[in-house]
Amino acid sequence: MTQSMVEGWRLSQSMDLDGRRIAYDVMGAGPPVVMVHGTPWSSFNLRHLIHGLAGQYQVFYFDLLGYGQSDKRSGDVSLGVQNRVLSALLNHWGLSEPVVIGHDFGGATALRARLLDGHRYSRLVLIDAVAMSPWGSDFFRHVGAHEAAFAGLPPAMHEAMCRRYIQTAAHLPLADAVLDATVQPWCGTEGQAAFYRQMAQADSAYTDAVEPHYGRIDEPSLVLWGEADTWIPVEQGRRLASALGNARFHGIADVGHLIIEEAPGALLGEILRFLAQDVAVSDKENAP
Repeated sequence: MTQSMVEGWRLSQSMDLDGRRIAYDVMGAGPPVVMVHGTPWSSFNLRHLIHGLAGQYQVFYFDLLGYGQSDKRSGDVSLGVQNRVLSALLNHWGLSEPVVIGHDFGGATALRARLLDGHRYSRLVLIDAVAMSPWGSDFFRHVGAHEAAFAGLPPAMHEAMCRRYIQTAAHLPLADAVLDATVQPWCGTEGQAAFYRQMAQADSAYTDAVEPHYGRIDEPSLVLWGEADTWIPVEQGRRLASALGNARFHGIADVGHLIIEEAPGALLGEILRFLAQDVAVSDKENAP
């Protein structure tokens, strides 16, 4: 089961960005929806939403540079480059105002592409998004100071630590098959180095640079949050919804930061209802 889950998630297309391969795929037909995953995840972890949305929308999804099936060679994989990746893909796909859905770092990537690269969205959905300081754990900072040492850990020790770290993002226990498939891209010499590289390059300066401008984002937006998120507390989600120009907030009880795996059905339901609405959302439901 585990092996088939990993092997079954294959991105069949790619784009070259400055000599580095960005893996992507497209599913479904209808208005365009672009999915952006976070860290340390990949498009695999958005599979429930991708399949659920593909019945009504054309869903574009990809692996961030340095993640999943995209290029994991040494280089810049920070938030400073990921908005360029998203911008290049939007141009490559010929999309002018798609719906954009971002989880975790994917939220920051979507916000930066909107504000720094001039893209507009028809709607924006942010799920437990990295968007407002403070963010970044003590573990991130420790890895940043000792990246080479972590990259050189014995493979079995690295895999065990990676599995434990990923489980901390969830409020509920993750199935072994899901953990295996999530950890798999970070295994092997290249994957292990890539895992610590993306942590070492995490820097809140990339969100600090755009945070003062969130009010300029006037597209209808929905901020969804796991109310038991211990990585980024739910209060950050409420702050983000209030900072955006036209957003409302909705919390989902009893799930954590990895809401995309813990409660994909509830998440999909909220997203579909939001996309079906033909009204503004400036009432900021559930706002403080």
